[in-house]
Amino acid sequence: MPFYKLDELEKKKSAVNNKVESGAVPGEFMKFGIVTKPEGEGPPLHEHPNEEQFSVILAGQMHFVLGDEDRVVGPGTLIHIPRNTRHRSRPVNGPATFITVKSPCGNGELAQDYNLRPEAKEIEALYPGKTRN
Repeated sequence: MPFYKLDELEKKKSAVNNKVESGAVPGEFMKFGIVTKPEGEGPPLHEHPNEEQFSVILAGQMHFVLGDEDRVVGPGTLIHIPRNTRHRSRPVNGPATFITVKSPCGNGELAQDYNLRPEAKEIEALYPGKTRN
């Protein structure tokens, strides 16, 4: 069985936002990633029609729009993002690091099943600053 050290995973820039960096490992049925986002950075509101996602905040605080919810969460928070659920996240008050697991694996790329939501620009306009409490 393979073992991985998180700090030794090859880091890649996100295809959706090149300021976001992640290391990923594909499995047979799911993909795993550790993601670091600078304050205020992340992809616009989107959904994954073919993937279910779980994320755990390791460090920092993240502002989430998830479905109709809007909140700031910190280390130790587990977030479940079902298929077809609109979401976006941004670190607030500094950078943030989280672990994410998505299923199915697809081609192993974390942004593979990314679909921009039609109301993404409208939602982004609600959060113009880099910090939100």
